[in-house]
Amino acid sequence: MFARKRQSTGDLAFDIVNYTLLIGFTLMILYPLYFIVIASFSDPNRVNVGDVWLIPQSITFEGYERIFSDGAIWTGYRNSILYAVLTALIGTALAIMAAYPLSRRDLLGRNFFMIFFAITLFFSGGLIPTYLLMMKLNLMNTIWAVILPSAVDAFVIIIARTFFQGLPEEIREAASIDGCTNLRYIWSFVLPLSKPIIAVIVLFAVVRQWNGFFDALIYLEDADKYPLQLILRNILIENQPSGNLVDDIQTAAEKQRIVELIKYGVIIVAALPLLILYPFLQRYFVQGVFIGSVKG
Repeated sequence: MFARKRQSTGDLAFDIVNYTLLIGFTLMILYPLYFIVIASFSDPNRVNVGDVWLIPQSITFEGYERIFSDGAIWTGYRNSILYAVLTALIGTALAIMAAYPLSRRDLLGRNFFMIFFAITLFFSGGLIPTYLLMMKLNLMNTIWAVILPSAVDAFVIIIARTFFQGLPEEIREAASIDGCTNLRYIWSFVLPLSKPIIAVIVLFAVVRQWNGFFDALIYLEDADKYPLQLILRNILIENQPSGNLVDDIQTAAEKQRIVELIKYGVIIVAALPLLILYPFLQRYFVQGVFIGSVKG
């Protein structure tokens, strides 16, 4: 057995400082999340006076009971899931359709198209022109006004293009010799090897759509089409809970107490889908891309 090499005083001091800083940064990130969780089922009056900071006080689940019994929040949940799924499907398809041709060296004018896409990273059409475009396309107050503008962006296309450029050229040459068409090659070879980048594109699209509320605020009029984040905005910013969350409460003080409970509870409820989705996609970020693709 080899004896463990003793650390010098400088290395030991570095490790102590390093671990201290890392633990400090970790607590700075995790504690606000932990506080929201315990505040969601603690008495808001105890939260406001500072009694709740490590463990919940005067535990109550009335906020969650009202949240899960409110139809508007479930409608928002349904709409957000629908918007996120459609955005992921459409955005992933469009990103791959744009990125793969741009990754091919034999594409005529690919540099021009890349410049065209890159310009959109620095300039946008603006709110008013975009609003007028939605009106001209008759997309106002439809789900497509929320889905299509955020379906894909140039940043995702550039990331996917860079990934496709790293695919082994030998696979395409061998497939071409065997008479494989471009579409068949994409379906049979490119997509199976591209699970990591597809996972990234899907996660970007879902997070972007799930956290967005501005497009819905501008383009949607019917409350039945509101996503969950717009309902959450009304509760957090405008202090206006939707549906029948606080309609049965008479006194202003009690209504404010319940609203505070609902604020924290809705944040937790809104974050759950992403927390559930991420572990299923995270493994692709570290997975080897070309394992088994080329045998030497």
